Amino acid sequence: MVFFSVSGGPYGLEPLLNLVGARNGFLLILWTPIFWAIPVILMVLELNGMMPRTGGYYQWVRAGLGHMWGFLEGWWTWEYMFVDLAIYPVLFVEYASFFFPSIAAYRYLLCLTIIWSCAGLNLLGILPVGRGSITFGFLVILPFLVLYAFAFHAGFSLPHSDHIVGSAVPTRTAFGLGLFTVMWNFLGWDNVSTFAEEVDRPVRSYLVAMIAAFILILVTYALTIIAASDANVDPEKLELEGFPLLGQIVGGAGVGALISVGGMASALGLFGANLLSVSRLPKAMADDGLLPHALSRVGSRHGVPHVSIITCATIVSIMVLWRFEDLLIIDVMLYGCALFLEFAALIALRRLMPNATRPFRIPLSQSGLLALFVCPILCFTSGVVALVAKQSPHMGALIFATSALLAGPLFWLVEKRTRFRSTR
Repeated sequence: MVFFSVSGGPYGLEPLLNLVGARNGFLLILWTPIFWAIPVILMVLELNGMMPRTGGYYQWVRAGLGHMWGFLEGWWTWEYMFVDLAIYPVLFVEYASFFFPSIAAYRYLLCLTIIWSCAGLNLLGILPVGRGSITFGFLVILPFLVLYAFAFHAGFSLPHSDHIVGSAVPTRTAFGLGLFTVMWNFLGWDNVSTFAEEVDRPVRSYLVAMIAAFILILVTYALTIIAASDANVDPEKLELEGFPLLGQIVGGAGVGALISVGGMASALGLFGANLLSVSRLPKAMADDGLLPHALSRVGSRHGVPHVSIITCATIVSIMVLWRFEDLLIIDVMLYGCALFLEFAALIALRRLMPNATRPFRIPLSQSGLLALFVCPILCFTSGVVALVAKQSPHMGALIFATSALLAGPLFWLVEKRTRFRSTR
């Protein structure tokens, strides 16, 4: 579940070589998790061990910063998850087109089929989703193990060329989009906290799972970029045709087909795991009276928030109309702002609840936590500054993300005034 809440394999990294080149892409994969992923993992382990509750990060921010910031945390995360979920059906169709090129004409219908099939699985409870993730995980990792075997046989070497073929994107914008691509492939560690009450021995389970998932994700990303560099694959073609093209070059048509199957499994696993995560958030907020009460309803048979699951699936059915690159930018923008509230809650709870039981505690003082907090801020800011460039083709996505962020405070003010009038 942790693996699919964050990654689902190297799928989605295909544009990286065309944006920044092989060597810079490899360096981004090595350095970005140090500033972006590791601080988040440490924060999640401490707060989740301290407060393993349904709603996860929403509960942490509400306890540490108050109801308004808790609402904004939930609102922004809910928005980001809709965008994130919309990416995976699009990726599924792209990889399925390796076998059936003509299905691209039925893209939206296929996306809807994926969305509602995964919603149906979620309605059966957490165990079917978790068991499905194990199966999908095997289907994702196996094709890349075969790819690495062929690549090792041909001889592995670290990326050394930064040749970018036919990129019309300005250099600064390309770096920003490349950084956001890597950040997107390393985000989501906090998503698994929303169903902590449904996990046996959550402190130990999350610690072991996060360490194992981080190592697996980092190794598969790095090896895939090395294999693409050694194969001298055309970066433009790789971005257009995906990793099945790399599989064909390195190991033949069979390996290409295997990677396509893995891409479809990755999309399904990611969608199912993240839908499970996000559907618990509106239930927790509805329990606190911050969203309509209907979203807190739980089915008597499987014990899942069925109204919330159906609502999330409905909204995602609309979001899949966006382009992949724009969805990625909106996704990271919304996630980054929500993430900063979680770090602020970590620091606040150290001050407000110094004697609370913390089975896992980050061995840093308040000043050390502030320094840890700065790392993801710098990473996030670097990407945004690089994207806000003259003639950037992604300004529409940045404007939409900013509007979505501002909608949170506006909705809070409306909701607060409505509650005030109802109590008069």
